[in-house]
Parts: sequence; structure tokens; C-alpha cells
Amino acid sequence: MTAHPSSPPGTHRSPFHVAAIQTVTGTSPDDNLARADELIAEAARGGAQLALLPEYFAMMGRHESDKVAIREQDGDGPVQRFLADAARRHRMWLVGGTLPMWCGDDKRVYNTSLAFDPHGQRVARYDKIHLFGFTRGEENYDEARTILAGKTPVAFDAPCGRVAMSVCYDLRFPELYRGLGAGRDGQGVSLILMPAAFTYTTGQAHWEILLRARAIENQCYVLAAAQGGKHENGRRTWGHSMLVDPWGELMGVLPEGEGVVAGVIDPARLAEVRQNLPALRHRVL
Repeated sequence: MTAHPSSPPGTHRSPFHVAAIQTVTGTSPDDNLARADELIAEAARGGAQLALLPEYFAMMGRHESDKVAIREQDGDGPVQRFLADAARRHRMWLVGGTLPMWCGDDKRVYNTSLAFDPHGQRVARYDKIHLFGFTRGEENYDEARTILAGKTPVAFDAPCGRVAMSVCYDLRFPELYRGLGAGRDGQGVSLILMPAAFTYTTGQAHWEILLRARAIENQCYVLAAAQGGKHENGRRTWGHSMLVDPWGELMGVLPEGEGVVAGVIDPARLAEVRQNLPALRHRVL
């Protein structure tokens, strides 16, 4: 006999508090880490159990190649120690948006996102797979000049459920997230992490649309931590760090400047959306 529960599956989990940290990162790693530490503490005081830092939170250099000079070996380095220590001190899950990691090439790095548990233990590493390229007028970006693309999608388990890692330009590739959710319980991931440094031009046009689309089609929460403002190196980023719920509704947003966007991953809301519109179970391809 098949049991029919009175409440949707997945509601046994408790609400899980998360925070997206928005920065306007400069050229000094020491100054950037000090400011990140203050914002992590602010998120912790607000009750965050998981905090997400943006892409390039440790440095945005004056030149694309500057990141190569501060790259770290896997397993040790000042930025990795900073993240592990902050996670442990605040007893939170902490995801360091990205930092430059050794890739075996003297002129390039991996653009790496690292996740730490509340004990300061690293639980996941993701090397950004999709590399941004954009040219319009005086704007010209080609990440492949200084970054080596990763090859492996990554997700990890946290108290809120399965968490998908991704970075910035990955947002434009929906197959990444569907692949991460396939083959488990048919329900996909509970939370997508999106640390980013979207340009003002592309962010204004597509950032919110893409974030809401990824939330809707995967019926999950999306936590996006962005760079948001005019940087010391002259670059302007779009900002608008936000938390999006599984129905595509905005739960909080910070348009520009440094700060924290906080919210809750509600398992009952997640289950409700998936029960009312079981699109994930209706998948054919």
C-alpha cells in the first residue's frame, strides 16, 4: 500500500536563513578582505546560516592579468584561510564567490568558488565553466585571456537541501542547473548560488530576467551576490544582489553599493510550488 502524506514532501526541513553580500571591490586584497569580513559579520548578526560573497570579492585589479599575481595553490593561501576562519568564527556556511586559483598555466588561473561548512571545512570547489566574452563599442571583455575554463559541474548538500554552484556567465546556460538536479529524487536542487560581477550594460538588460527564469524553471531558490557600483579600476558593475523564490518572486534586492540581502529558504514554500505545478516530474527530455 502506498502512503499519502498529508503535507508535501520536503517540509520536514526547517527554514534556512541565507544572505547575499554585495561589494564594490577595489584593487587592494587586504582592504577587500577586511571589508568582506565586516559584511560577513553583519550577515551573521542578522541570523544568516549561509552567506554568499560575490565574484572577485578579494580583488578587482586595474588589469585583467592582475589576478594571476595573487593566485593560490589548492588547499592553502590567504583568501582560503580567510574564508575557512570566517565560516568557523561565525558558525555559518560560507561560499567565497570566486578567487584566482593555480591552473598550471603561468598566464591564466581558474576562477574558483569555494564552499565551507560551519566548522571551517571545505565541502566543495567549483571552477567556472563558461567564460564571458562581450564586445560593444569601447566595452571589450574576454575572460579566456586570463582564465582557464573548468570542466565539472558541482553541487553540495546543506541543511536547506541540494545546493548548485555557479558563477556569473554560467547564468546564461540553463542546462548546467538541470544537469545538477538530474538523477537524485527527480526534484532538482533546492538552491542555486550565483556570485557575479555582471557589467552594468549586460546586467541592466538581462540580470533579473535570467535569475528569475532559473528560479522558475528549476522551481528552486536563487541567491545572487553581485558586485555593485563604480570600482577603483574604472569598471562599473550592475549590482542588484537578490534572493528569488521558486515562483520567481523577488524576496529582497540591493540595487547598488555595499551591503547584505537576507532572506529565508522555506522548505514548505519549495514543496508547495513543486506540488501545485509538478513541472520537474513532467520532464521528458
